[in-house]
Amino acid sequence: MRSRELPPDTVLAWFDVHARDLPWRDPDTSAWGVLVSEIMLQQTPVSRVEPVWLNWMARWPRPSDLAAETQGEVVRAWGKLGYPRRALRLHAAATEIAERHDDVVPSDVDVLLALPGIGAYTARAVAAFAYGQRTPVVDTNVRRVVARAVHGAADAGPPSTTRDLADVAVLLPTTESRAARYSAALMELGAIVCTARSPRCADCPVLSDCAWQRAGRPAYSGPAKPVQRFAGTDRQVRGLLLDVVRGSDRPVERHRLDLVWADAGQRDRCLDSLLVDGLMEQTDEGLFALPGER
Repeated sequence: MRSRELPPDTVLAWFDVHARDLPWRDPDTSAWGVLVSEIMLQQTPVSRVEPVWLNWMARWPRPSDLAAETQGEVVRAWGKLGYPRRALRLHAAATEIAERHDDVVPSDVDVLLALPGIGAYTARAVAAFAYGQRTPVVDTNVRRVVARAVHGAADAGPPSTTRDLADVAVLLPTTESRAARYSAALMELGAIVCTARSPRCADCPVLSDCAWQRAGRPAYSGPAKPVQRFAGTDRQVRGLLLDVVRGSDRPVERHRLDLVWADAGQRDRCLDSLLVDGLMEQTDEGLFALPGER
């Protein structure tokens, strides 16, 4: 690989002008604020995350603040961000940070990885964006930018942690602070310019260096990607059931849950899965509540 395809000076100059004004990018944002944003942003658009993040940081500005809250209230505050188990994982991570790390989010990647629910991407994102470390941060957007600009491919193909981290590591500037900002810039480039379906190539700062452009923008030639649907899925049913309980200040009767979905088999399966995941609890009287709110 040749690092010239994504020259740092060019990419950083573009980022200085075009970076979105996101609250978690504020220099005064704590490492805890960065961690919360990274968990919330997983598979969720920025527009949906921003108001929830602002509310969370106002209510729980430190890990210990969230750790002292009930799991049920944390799930309620998660709202409609989707994948609500992330709220429970964030609560668990906050508890460990408060109890074992003096209420300070660790800066070491390996220590971050040991926290509940923190994976390879999140650990490196916190190390880079909260602590300015020179560590590769690779999400879907970064993989797509590297695939096109460096490898000349329309799509990054199946993820490979080892390969993807190596691809980005060789591109990073040597200076830590520049490297961290460069990682953010690559992510932004993929999010708003080098998009999956309609890339805005005319607005790309590395257009003249892009291997995909030089190759004539070859089309994706891999297997067809499945279209992710939401309507009628267990995800939708789980969300509807959780909405009923989340919207009540007391445990709810089973008949209220039965009203949200006609297919009894799917409804029961989804209700059982919410109980197993710890997102809902059943009282001795057979009522249903958020965790810790029986």
